[in-house]
This record gives sequence, C-alpha cells and structure tokens, in this order.
Amino acid sequence: MKTSDHGRLISELGGGGDDAEVLARLHSRLERAAEEALLLDVAYHTLDTPLGPLLLATTPIGLVRIAYASEGHDTVLSSLAHKISPRVLRAPGRLSTAAREIDEYFAGTRTQFDLPLDLRFLGGFRLQVLDHLREIAYGQRESYAAVASAIGNPKAVRAVGSACARNPLPLVIPCHRVVRTDGTIGQYIGGTEAKNTLLTLEAA
Repeated sequence: MKTSDHGRLISELGGGGDDAEVLARLHSRLERAAEEALLLDVAYHTLDTPLGPLLLATTPIGLVRIAYASEGHDTVLSSLAHKISPRVLRAPGRLSTAAREIDEYFAGTRTQFDLPLDLRFLGGFRLQVLDHLREIAYGQRESYAAVASAIGNPKAVRAVGSACARNPLPLVIPCHRVVRTDGTIGQYIGGTEAKNTLLTLEAA
C-alpha cells in the first residue's frame, strides 16, 4: 500500500491510531458489508477457553463446526471453504451467543446449550449416534455399548466410537460423556486430558 493510500485509509476510518487499530476498523467494515450483502456464508471466531483456543464456525443455518487447536484451525477453515463456500470471514458478532453459552458452560452456570445447529456434515448412522448423544444429560455418562444399544444396533460399538471421534460439534454435542464399559474415559477429539477436564467439571 502506498503511503498516500495508507493515509487516506486512516482518514476514512476515523483518524489516527496504530496500524492494528486501523486494520481492526477495516475488518469491522468488511464484516458489516459482507453481512449486509448476504456474502458471509461461513463466519468464524476463535474463543479462549480452559481447554485452549476453540474455533467456532457458523452458517446462516446455525453452528456448523467447533474445533480444538489440535485439529489445526487453518486446516478446518480450509475444509469449510472447500465443503461449504469460499466466502469465509472472521466475524465474532455472528458467534456472540455461542461464545457466551460456552463461557457459561465452563463457568459452571450452564448445563445445556440452546443454539441452532447446521448438521450438514452428519447423516445416516453418524446422525443417529449424535442425535442420541444430545439426550445424555449434563453430568451423566454412557458407554459406547449403551449408545449402540440405544440406537438399535448393539453390535456397532466400534462404529459408535468412530462417530464420536468425528463429531463436528464437540461440547455442544457431548461426545465427551461417552466412556468405555469398564469406566475408563476412552479417546476424545480434543485429547484425553480435555475429556477428563470436561467430565470433572460436570461432576463437580
């Protein structure tokens, strides 16, 4: 950007301030313009939590993805751009309700989420499994075998584990509440330490 262009941009955005402040104002303007023109197909925000940064992504339908840092946020965003739309933009305002409810969950003041969800990545058996997971109450646990039986396919224990591992909306769809038959916690998309933290939080 030329110096003259930079100065004009600062003037248009409301005066002085450092480059970071100017870019923040510019991004806010871009976010509003995309929203007004119905060009924002996937909005995302990164939320700091006790389990590290969580990527939240939503479509006009509802929350479509929650990703732990271990999944690679850039990789997840690239996947969303490929599978949904390249019109992806950081837009915290679109995710303020989701961010607030997740903050309340970690603070121990919320026991269930009340958010619209976009379940386009789910279907068939996986959708059956994750629909059942939403019925497991806060502070409760079910075994993989119990989940398989509950959806009418008692031999599909491994498939239940796979569906949990590929859950696109951990926390909100509580796959962390599914444990092994012997009581050990089993695997988790965010790691076993994160799963243990969540189970301990809900048991308090």
